[in-house]
Amino acid sequence: MNPPGRPLDFNALRLRPLAERRSLTRADDILIDPAAPPPPLPAAAAPVARECAERILAARARGAGVMLVYGAHLLRNGAARILDRMMERGWLTHLATNGAGSIHDWEYAWLGASTEGVAENVASGTFGCWDETSTAIHLALMRGALDGLGYGASLGRFICEDGAAVPDEATLKRILRGEPDHPLAAARADLLRALREGHAIPRRVRIEHKWKHASILASAWTRGVPLTVHPGIGYDILACNPAFNGAVIGRAAEWDFKLFAGSVDTLDGGVVMSVGSAIMGPQVFEKAASCVNNLRLQNGRRVLHDHTIVVVDLQDGGGWSWSKGEPPKTNPAYYLRFCKSYSRMGGAMRYAQCDNAAFVHTVLAELERA
Repeated sequence: MNPPGRPLDFNALRLRPLAERRSLTRADDILIDPAAPPPPLPAAAAPVARECAERILAARARGAGVMLVYGAHLLRNGAARILDRMMERGWLTHLATNGAGSIHDWEYAWLGASTEGVAENVASGTFGCWDETSTAIHLALMRGALDGLGYGASLGRFICEDGAAVPDEATLKRILRGEPDHPLAAARADLLRALREGHAIPRRVRIEHKWKHASILASAWTRGVPLTVHPGIGYDILACNPAFNGAVIGRAAEWDFKLFAGSVDTLDGGVVMSVGSAIMGPQVFEKAASCVNNLRLQNGRRVLHDHTIVVVDLQDGGGWSWSKGEPPKTNPAYYLRFCKSYSRMGGAMRYAQCDNAAFVHTVLAELERA
């Protein structure tokens, strides 16, 4: 019996070179100098940034983790070099972003530009249908999977090494026949399929990334700091390409979620900054925290405790003082996921309504002044 409906044939999609796209932001224009003085924050946000810096220093002094969960706009607002400085100084122990954060990151690193007009390009059938972005990211994930790397590490290494060495079809067939039950057999099969369909080249694939300094993924790989990516299937423009493979993306995202949860387990007395991530951050964090507490309770350990969560967004927080706890369902603030979910995660939650790049820049300045 055939399932109802008819899927689109994505192999028939017409792709265009990324260089033909009208990109709305350029890396050289947006990057912020971390040594420059940060812009002033709103009066209510400034003390939150100072407290955040104090909590970060205290956390690192006791060996606790400091996690930054960020949305794509933090990168697009030019914060890459600020975060690199924080990683270099050991003030961040884990970073996490969504699929869009990784896509813009790669485009800045390779093209030096990113961002497109959504309304006009959807209407013309070109939104996301750019050859290099999805093809390169899929290649990076498939190659990284052969070494057991998740999404963030695979793409960060790919950018730093300007491409990857790809086994040929004969080699992959031989390995698959010899080790059909190997844990990485499915990853090898996905790469073999891509080779057969022409989505990867069986040799050393060199893709030069001239703007590595604009990539948070590259900085994290260089600094040895885990950076995980938490995408959605059909949620990101990676889907707008014949190379689209949900298994490749899902495998990389699965490994990254488990790595993310491992870092959540370091947060007793630690700090979480969720900056401009209204959906992915709170949703991923609450599941990871539940898994951590599940395993801890089985082993007679105390659940996650004494951590600080700092949430930053441009929205007004619903006019609710989150220091009072969760609002009632009759209050519109109850439906602000980025505040509500984090307020349920134990510890102390602070909310700052301000520009995300200005906030992390101020936190860096406070850390360096201490």
